[in-house]
Amino acid sequence: MPHHTHPAAAAPAALACLSALGPAAGGSAVPAPVRPGAAAGARFVPGPCPKTPEPVAALAKARCGTLEVPENRARPGGRTIKLAVARIEAASAKPAPDPVVFMAGGPGGDTFDDLPFVIDSGLNKDRELIVMAQRGNLYDQPNLACPEIDRSNEKAVGHGWDAAPAKQLVLKAVKDCRDRLTADGTDLNAYNSAENAADFADLRTALGIAQWNVYGYSYGTNLALTYLRAHPRGIRAVALDSPSPPQVTVLPWGWSSAREGAGSIFDACAAEPRCKSRYPDLRRTLDEQVRILEARPLTLNTRPPGGGDPVKVVLDGGALLNLMVGSNVKPADLPAALDELARGNPQRFAQGRAKDSVQPVGQTAHGLTQSVACSEWVPGTSEPDVLDAGRRAFPGWPETVLAQVPQLPFQYDVCRTWNVESQAAEHRVATVSAVPALVISGSFDMKTGAGYAKDASRTLSRSTSVLVPGIGHWVVPQSPCAQRVLASFLADPTAPDTGCVAGLTPKPFTITPK
Repeated sequence: MPHHTHPAAAAPAALACLSALGPAAGGSAVPAPVRPGAAAGARFVPGPCPKTPEPVAALAKARCGTLEVPENRARPGGRTIKLAVARIEAASAKPAPDPVVFMAGGPGGDTFDDLPFVIDSGLNKDRELIVMAQRGNLYDQPNLACPEIDRSNEKAVGHGWDAAPAKQLVLKAVKDCRDRLTADGTDLNAYNSAENAADFADLRTALGIAQWNVYGYSYGTNLALTYLRAHPRGIRAVALDSPSPPQVTVLPWGWSSAREGAGSIFDACAAEPRCKSRYPDLRRTLDEQVRILEARPLTLNTRPPGGGDPVKVVLDGGALLNLMVGSNVKPADLPAALDELARGNPQRFAQGRAKDSVQPVGQTAHGLTQSVACSEWVPGTSEPDVLDAGRRAFPGWPETVLAQVPQLPFQYDVCRTWNVESQAAEHRVATVSAVPALVISGSFDMKTGAGYAKDASRTLSRSTSVLVPGIGHWVVPQSPCAQRVLASFLADPTAPDTGCVAGLTPKPFTITPK
């Protein structure tokens, strides 16, 4: 299972599967069948704010509660679920009347652990900020956490990326979690983007808000576009950060994002004289190291970056690529890390692998992750499709590496175990809209490659696209310029000021002595 690292190093890790995916060809704009509509029984019930592991200052003064909605809108009279909601007041004494609602990545990330980054980015500067945990997340009832999967991920670092023991660990954990959730009466077919979008439509109505703005990143952009298509009423503007449009988000295309993001990093190094002189051929270095490690994996005992006991980790070709895609090694350090690896020092990558052994247990809603992945991204694709996409992205790499899409190993087997109904025909539809949209991408993003922006904006007739050089996944918290662009967009969605982008260059790369 992939891990999503927050933009700030100190942030807790949360899962962002969607972040693994990259642009696909095609994508139809056929009309969707009837989607889950606003529920007659939806209601907001005021209540205490979530008690987060690390205190979030904004929650101390927030107005909180739960949104109660049907678990499955296609089954009237079925059970009701509760979603955690927080309303954070604007910092300004004279806020704008239209709030901004936040859609987190994942699917399955806890949402509330994103709050410090969202607030530091100025989202509540001039308007109220509304946050809701997507259905099944931490602080919701039910919470679709899978501690079984978290524990299997901790152990998997001691095996090769695609090794049989790693696969056995993952599949057993997935089965155990599924069995436990379904025994509790959870309808796993109800945890998808259509129901998620209907929840947000119900939230706006339940709170009595006439109009609001939407800001989402990673999977949150997939959800935001689904929401805009199915429930356009009351949406003033939509900001998409690290977009992943539903019509092109299918499993094999994680390979093109990995290729695009890595290529941008290598090109930026080649454009920086000191980096080019010190690390002259990074593409060849990466190709060689993937082949060498896949043929002869390294087994190392390494302390996680935050300290603690040494962990046994295996570093093979697949693990190397996935550490790059997952930003376990920062883009600025990547040329140095690859050079060190080629000279016999794998420390940076080994530490990145060890980091995956100390993930929080029970904070990620893997149940939501798998229901979305298996109903929306996987159907209609196959293992050979993944291999073909891998060959196009990285010709000549070992097929054992290319057979597993970045960040989502064994996903076809996982989905056979998870066994939910396909939503692909309803979900993979382009959102055609004249609502003003801002599309923000980072040139170094290896999870949702910058090429996705073109797919997102093609059918949004009033969209502005911004590419921020030198930034990876989830751009706004990492870029003061992107924060200014977003603020100007929210102030005037039809004419955002993008001027600061023109002069941007990536931060200097780490240069180590020879």
